[in-house]
Amino acid sequence: MSAQITPFPHVDKMIDRRPLHHEVTARLRDMIVQGELAPGARLNERVLCQQLGISRTPLREALKVLATEGLVELLPNRGAVVTQLTLRSVQEIFEVMGALERLAGELVCRHASEADIAEIRALHYQMMAHYARGDLAGYFRYNQQIHLKLVESTGNATLAATYRNLNAHVRRARYMANLSRERWDKAVQEHEEILDALCKRDSVRLQALLENHLGNKMLVVLEAITAQTAAAKAANP
Repeated sequence: MSAQITPFPHVDKMIDRRPLHHEVTARLRDMIVQGELAPGARLNERVLCQQLGISRTPLREALKVLATEGLVELLPNRGAVVTQLTLRSVQEIFEVMGALERLAGELVCRHASEADIAEIRALHYQMMAHYARGDLAGYFRYNQQIHLKLVESTGNATLAATYRNLNAHVRRARYMANLSRERWDKAVQEHEEILDALCKRDSVRLQALLENHLGNKMLVVLEAITAQTAAAKAANP
């Protein structure tokens, strides 16, 4: 595949019509996940309001939501900053999510309807179209929809709610895992195998594939965080 990765395709960040705080939340979430707002960066309200074409009220509501997701830290009398990823927090969350995905692999094969599987297959094809274009941001959106739909199709609301909550905290880390073209290609191959196991309702194989898929992401992310930390220390001895 010769297409190049374009992690941050140019988009107009102005929010049209009357802004709603959930629209602002989604926009800021994308900016953080895709690295446009770097870890540790202070979120200047005046600059962001001007950039997004909004008032401070929806911005502050959005920051509160992102704080509950672990993407933003609200500091007393100091405003908000983008949360730093740490080795320990990422490893702990990924380990729990691995167990959840394994359970999801068992339950989805038992409870998913044919319509659920057809929807996951359709999302997979749309994800692959973005992969073929080298559009990492577009690929990632459909990738997340696939994982969420798979968990929701288990019919277990508690599992789905727990998964959504944890995934919000590592969404940026999962995006980082595909910044390498080699890893991205490997992730796509893993998704092809996951879809095949799901369509065949092979729960044993699907459980292993989902757990290994997330484990591979975790290793890449931990390596990236370690490299970033070393680079930061070298730049500021």
